[in-house]
Amino acid sequence: MSVQNIENKDELQQRHVVSCFIFSAAKATPQVALFRRSEKVRTYQHQLAAIAGGIEVYESPIKTAWRELEEETTLTHQNLELWRCGKAYSFSDPSVGRRWTIYPFAFRLKARQEGAEEQAIRLNWEHEGWDWYNPIEVLDKQFDGVPHVADSLRHVLFELEFNEQASQALQSCLKELKSDHQSGSHELTSIALKGFRDVLGNLKDDSKWWETARTAAWHIWKNGRESMSAATFNALIAVLDDMDRLTGQDEDRKIWWESALSIVDRHLERRRAMPILIKDSFMFYLRDLLSSTGTQPRESLKILTLSASSTIKDSILDAFAATRIPQLDLRILESRPLYEGATMASSLLTEFQAKFQLSSDRSFKLNVYTDASAAFASTGVDLVLLGADQISSSGWVRNKMGSLPAVLSAKYVSPQTKILILSGIEKVAQPDTASGEETEENSPSELMGSWLSTNAKGVNLLHDARQTFSASDNCTAYVRNVYFEWVPADLIDAYICEEGTLDVAAIHAKAKQIQQQAEQYFG
Repeated sequence: MSVQNIENKDELQQRHVVSCFIFSAAKATPQVALFRRSEKVRTYQHQLAAIAGGIEVYESPIKTAWRELEEETTLTHQNLELWRCGKAYSFSDPSVGRRWTIYPFAFRLKARQEGAEEQAIRLNWEHEGWDWYNPIEVLDKQFDGVPHVADSLRHVLFELEFNEQASQALQSCLKELKSDHQSGSHELTSIALKGFRDVLGNLKDDSKWWETARTAAWHIWKNGRESMSAATFNALIAVLDDMDRLTGQDEDRKIWWESALSIVDRHLERRRAMPILIKDSFMFYLRDLLSSTGTQPRESLKILTLSASSTIKDSILDAFAATRIPQLDLRILESRPLYEGATMASSLLTEFQAKFQLSSDRSFKLNVYTDASAAFASTGVDLVLLGADQISSSGWVRNKMGSLPAVLSAKYVSPQTKILILSGIEKVAQPDTASGEETEENSPSELMGSWLSTNAKGVNLLHDARQTFSASDNCTAYVRNVYFEWVPADLIDAYICEEGTLDVAAIHAKAKQIQQQAEQYFG
């Protein structure tokens, strides 16, 4: 045996695991399911624990969580909804030769009736039984649970640590962010900042207010709308950074606290200027593009877009007004299932009529297309304008479902078209963020509503199959309502933000800066 092996043989084995808490939606008071580990498992036999399992090299924590839940309880997306994720933490247990890194998650059963939840859970060999517990019981030092089960629970159930008013403010903020499927990420970020201010307003007498404030910011970022949270993260980090500068100042407590709250107010005010700066950047880009394509006067500017990006809506008409082109030919995809494209088309039509009502030399040609018409709609377009809910460090852009078909169609049908991302730079995420996120999938009822209202043939069969699914069925039917998809960086010509026109290198540099800030405040 080598010297190196002798030195390492007593070291603790590093293990990365998920800890999945299942909460009841049918109980009158909060209840969490805990499972008694069987004698067949390697560690912590006969002790109570959440559903847990090791993370494979090729898996993200959330994928591991769903896999372990199905293996150990037969529960899937059909029975469960992801409620919250908690920040990962580590501890050592020499008694079992392990150093654990725990990734906590909280799930809620979809069943709303007593008894239905119990029937859904079917255990495998790793457990010898389970029961419901009040979370307060788990915090008891005498609780018969695996090591640090209370810490894992605290990481997902902030209600155990916050005062009642702050807890209610944070719950209200998260609920609003989760349920708002109409607003874009710019608006959602403003909602998040207002919610964070409400939480801060209830921490004045909290002796650990700075730690609690950072915990609240983390939950707003990760447990509001994570798929649209890059902007929220950057906005919260900027607020925390300004607040951190106050911590060393020796001021009257009341004055200091008012200064902390005013920081959030200033950031909210600055957000109002961001769309104007992006609009100006787009106008400069458009002028340069038109001047570089020759002196032949254009009769129309042809643009394709989708969904209802407020940044794009605010930019299109003013950019058009800054040119000398007689006609704006705008094509908008309807953007199912909520038809935001149709909503934006209506808004733009009203704004054009108000802006150009006295002008006879400008016209607006507006066409709204079905999402399936992306190729037809992109014929001859000069620009495809996309918003962004997130921009990865490598320049990939996550946006509303339908973005990638629109870009691919335009590239094929009209190779000369420019694919532009109009977005605040706050949408840039830290490196590797996307790899740990779950695909956002929303209620099938949003899709099926239009089918049912038009009496589409056979739709009731799909509806019934979806409702009566069980793990023993050999024939399953799902209605999938996925909200977002990625557009690769090599399909994008430019990123237009409040700082001007950026390329992938600038995006990557911004992402690295964000990573450093994340470590400072959430590390």
